[in-house]
Amino acid sequence: MQKPNYFAAEVAAVYDDDATMFSAEAVDPVVNSLATFAGGGSALEFGIGTGRIALPLAKRGVTVAGIDLSPQMLNVLAAKPGADQLTVMQGDFATTQIAGAFDLVFLVFNTIMNLTTQSQQVACFANAAAHLRPGGHFVVEVLVPRLQQWPVGETTRLFAFSDQHIGVDEYDVVNQNLVSHHVHWRDGVAVRTSLPCRYVWPSELDLMAQMAGMQLQSRQGGWQGEAFTAHSDSHVSVWQRG
Repeated sequence: MQKPNYFAAEVAAVYDDDATMFSAEAVDPVVNSLATFAGGGSALEFGIGTGRIALPLAKRGVTVAGIDLSPQMLNVLAAKPGADQLTVMQGDFATTQIAGAFDLVFLVFNTIMNLTTQSQQVACFANAAAHLRPGGHFVVEVLVPRLQQWPVGETTRLFAFSDQHIGVDEYDVVNQNLVSHHVHWRDGVAVRTSLPCRYVWPSELDLMAQMAGMQLQSRQGGWQGEAFTAHSDSHVSVWQRG
């Protein structure tokens, strides 16, 4: 069964409008860290999107490839300077194979949660390991749900509120799912989108990695090397293929 494309034309057309997400403050620490893991070699991005990370990483001398489910997002990427230096394939990054063995495979900005079942996430780790050279690294950036801080029975969290964007996550704690609801204002018109996700705990990711023949190398609270603690909102985890 083909997966739904939640990043089709309507989303792809405005994806790059988030100036904060594309700012140097948001992008540079990610690229610096990933370039170190790639070591001047090669990297494969799962969920390459419009190239927010892939393009500046390629400018650092890394040979970059990417997989993405959305042809519309890839069309936006293809129109950008430097896109012709990337190897890109359209498909589901949990299962799609791309030629070559890589020093680094990475998933950033909660993209692992776009795989909405545990079996898909397990397959993603296996696919990452299959693309890595021995000793290569798989890097994932993903949020940590702060469910322990919520009042009993609460299921929604407001995570964005501005004149341009309102965002609300709606959690299903029984099935470990959430739906991320967004309202964006474009030229005075409100556009609503909803994205189903599956949140995943760090220990669960470690087990998926072990099943794929990878071991945890490090876990930090962010791209600046922050310590990962019980109060961290997200983590950057690195597993190494044996």
